[in-house]
Amino acid sequence: MFRKIKTLMPRSLYGRAALILIVPVVAIQLVVSIAFIQRHFERVTRQMTDGVAIELQYMLSQMEAAPDITAAQARLADISTAMGFAVRFPAETAGTGEAREWIDLSGKVVIATLRESVPGVGRIELLGAPRRLEMGIETDWGPMWLVVDRGRFSASNPHQLLVLMILTSVLMTLIAYGFLRNQLRPITKLADAATAFGRGQTVPYRPRGALEVRVAGKAFLDMRARIERQIEQRTMMLSGISHDLRTPLTRLRLGLSMLPEDEETAALLGDVRDMQRLIDEFLSFARGDAMEEPERTNIRELITRIVGNAERAGHSVSLGTLEVPAEVTLRPAAVTRALENLIGNAARFGSLVRVGAVQSGRMLRVVVEDNGPGIAPDLREEALTPFARLDAARDPNRGGGVGLGLAITQDIARSHGGRLTLGDSKDLGGLKAEFIISC
Repeated sequence: MFRKIKTLMPRSLYGRAALILIVPVVAIQLVVSIAFIQRHFERVTRQMTDGVAIELQYMLSQMEAAPDITAAQARLADISTAMGFAVRFPAETAGTGEAREWIDLSGKVVIATLRESVPGVGRIELLGAPRRLEMGIETDWGPMWLVVDRGRFSASNPHQLLVLMILTSVLMTLIAYGFLRNQLRPITKLADAATAFGRGQTVPYRPRGALEVRVAGKAFLDMRARIERQIEQRTMMLSGISHDLRTPLTRLRLGLSMLPEDEETAALLGDVRDMQRLIDEFLSFARGDAMEEPERTNIRELITRIVGNAERAGHSVSLGTLEVPAEVTLRPAAVTRALENLIGNAARFGSLVRVGAVQSGRMLRVVVEDNGPGIAPDLREEALTPFARLDAARDPNRGGGVGLGLAITQDIARSHGGRLTLGDSKDLGGLKAEFIISC
């Protein structure tokens, strides 16, 4: 039960704050309506009805003290006129029962009080247009029909207090929501800045709001500055390492090219090429996509171009369904590197590769499937870690790799607010890799 209630609760900060604001107001209104309005107006109605009942008792006592019916009629005419009663006497019958509208809550109190206080009361009718009370009374001289203005029995405008209370509550709720919104807006701005930074974007942010929110915002700015400095220092260091490592490799390649061409020289040249490729892959993993700025990119053209390049490289790659928006904000070079890694990994272990894309809500899914051996479910998480070594069926290190392709792809997906997931391809029977980014 509690889980069902929890699922109905709003998830956003604004929704929960509004709920916290509205529930007490509604609860107070219900308490006031039940404990004050009902009891207050019931008591007022009973007191007013008792006053009318005393007048009726006096009028009936004067009638019954008359020597004959003619005198009773004369006394009734004088007293009813003075008291504001409309009387028909003698009447056909006093009748029985009662009639009132279901919404007339105070009418029940009026009827009960009259029956308790006035002897001989028969039928009572509470009419709404115009507001009046009609009732029959059995007297010693015969039945009498009496008509009295309803305003003498109960307050004519009890709804005004309800309307005033509701309007005041709505006004105070709006004012409180305005103050609350000003307090929640800095938190939302902080969340947006943190989300954007997680995707590799730096948006302007200035701490505002309550003291605690300002402290959290300043801590975020300090953290962001430290991370940016570390990225900058790492990039500069990697640039130096790239230059320092490639220079001796170039000298080795030149020196080997001047040696006689034989099997040993060819093997050494192959080792140099492998070292160059491994260094490039290490640097690509360490550098990531931090130096590239996001831009609006035609994702359909990007995927089509990547698939075309893979086909020209000799891979058997087909293009599946592309149910995607025309343009998406992303880092095109980084996404290209990620998809090339997935296609290359699929082509290395399978003879058929298919690439498709679909938009699911605010997420863009690029799916790369193959007909290779796949990866066991219990090894998929390990396969996404750097330098992972799996079984012989689909070891990312087999075939000259170093186990960084999937790790690089996962980092690129995370920098775009997404993730990389591995599963089974139902159509091709091999591995299905889903490159998911926010769009």
